[in-house]
Amino acid sequence: MTLPRLEDLEALDTARVLLRLDLNVPVAGGEVEDDARIVAAMPTLRWLLDRAPMVAACSHLGKAKGSPDPAYSLRPVGVSLARLLDREVRFVDDCVGPAVAGGGGSLLLLENLRFHPGEKANDPDFARRLADGFSHYVDDAFGTAHRAHASVAAVAALFPPGRRAAGRLMEAELGALRRLVDDPARPFAAVVGGAKVSTKTAPLMALLERVQRLLVGGGMANTFLLAQGLEVGRSLVEESEVDTARKVIARAEERGVDLLLPTDLTVADDLDAPRRVEVVAAEAIPADLMAVDIGPDTRAAFTHALAGARTVFWNGPMGVFENQAFAAGTMAVAHALAACSGFTVVGGGESVMAVHRAGVVDRIGHVSTGGGASLQLIAGGPLPAVDALEVA
Repeated sequence: MTLPRLEDLEALDTARVLLRLDLNVPVAGGEVEDDARIVAAMPTLRWLLDRAPMVAACSHLGKAKGSPDPAYSLRPVGVSLARLLDREVRFVDDCVGPAVAGGGGSLLLLENLRFHPGEKANDPDFARRLADGFSHYVDDAFGTAHRAHASVAAVAALFPPGRRAAGRLMEAELGALRRLVDDPARPFAAVVGGAKVSTKTAPLMALLERVQRLLVGGGMANTFLLAQGLEVGRSLVEESEVDTARKVIARAEERGVDLLLPTDLTVADDLDAPRRVEVVAAEAIPADLMAVDIGPDTRAAFTHALAGARTVFWNGPMGVFENQAFAAGTMAVAHALAACSGFTVVGGGESVMAVHRAGVVDRIGHVSTGGGASLQLIAGGPLPAVDALEVA
């Protein structure tokens, strides 16, 4: 199977293109707070607008639950799009029906797809309504590639070869991430953090088959420490995942993978207004405190482990890095990746935010827009959007 590219599209001079983007950006007070995902869509948008007489962009935003909700309207995104492109964007109050077909404009932005229950249900009738009136389909929403939703799965199947393609971002994401799966340069190191083991079990087990070094931090590391018989005080843990952590530890030993867990931690009595903050050994967490970041010895060990890697994948922060007082571990990993001479990939919203905050984003080999999709690809799971695009 082959992923069709923009250059494979036929008859673009008369095309009406339905373009699926990932414009799920933070909006507050009617304004976009972070336009990184909109900026990421620019290469595909500009390429199509130079060649097709009409492009209609569609996306979801937020946690809309199948009915219109002004809090999740894409209207503010249209303002950002118009500014970035320096051209008019016609906002449409729906994503299907007469509102889409009526009126002019070379660039349309359709209202939130998830205002319709058929989107998340991958409903074929909703897909047909969404595709109605369009001659071509382009998917550049890698962040939703792992979801079998109508706008990325059922819709793509309605367009024949020559009339459907992946956008520039989708193509770049798949190219970079498949390097991690198919032919990673060794040593290959993975850094996995975040709150929960349960959301990353499959990727962890898949990574163990490929990496030579696995570094675990963040809240999920507490479950690993518990699995080793250590007391973790008031730290976040998933007691239901202790057996999973033990399996990861055992598999790492079987494979000869160097598994690095925190040897020291920053602990505190409160996340928002801490009165007591200490650095303690991993085996000496006070009963009344909680782990909020990896400690300085662990930061040094992680930095050393990443220094000689030829491939690095990072997903998930090392602590509660939203609080500047607990951000040192996450920032240390960001700087370690920036200093690494190998091929580095960062995936996941918080990790991406961290490399931006650290000012090193331009020194990362590839910054993925899709944390869930990147983990699913690495775990060997299906990507319905990609399957729907590919042609024999």
